[in-house]
Amino acid sequence: MPATAPAVAAAAPIGGADPAPAATTGAVLSVPAAAPAEAAAHFAARLAFEADVSDVHADLVSGAPGVVVVDTRSDAAWDQGHIPGALHIPTARIADLAPQLIDPALTVVTYCWGPGCNGATRAALAFARLGYQVKEMLGGFEYWAREGFAYDSATGTEQRPVDDLTAPRSGISCAC
Repeated sequence: MPATAPAVAAAAPIGGADPAPAATTGAVLSVPAAAPAEAAAHFAARLAFEADVSDVHADLVSGAPGVVVVDTRSDAAWDQGHIPGALHIPTARIADLAPQLIDPALTVVTYCWGPGCNGATRAALAFARLGYQVKEMLGGFEYWAREGFAYDSATGTEQRPVDDLTAPRSGISCAC
């Protein structure tokens, strides 16, 4: 039989603080966790709408079929840096250009600058309204670069060191 992980005790207080009395509810459980079936449905739905940069990178490197990556930013942003192999369709031009450039049988993965920008969300909505299956790449171009993946710019191919707050320094996927 496969080994199972040992049971995990509740988290200990940080900084040596005395634990709160048992009757007190902490911030995390001030709203109770969802039932497991509800949680499974929620997280499955999120994965149907989102992809992370590591998964997008892995699919591009392996040549996995069925996906097209679309940079939805401005021309200046595209020139500053973009994912190799991505198409450039600014959000305002999706309705005009997508039918000419993207096979409707493909799943579109949109990205914009980063987590502080909802441009990829707006673009994903535009693609969905045109009848495309679509996912939004979490983290956008910012996290692509921060995870140390190469990118193209107006001056050539560039690559930044891995930001160890986003990925292992080894450059090997976190395998989440």
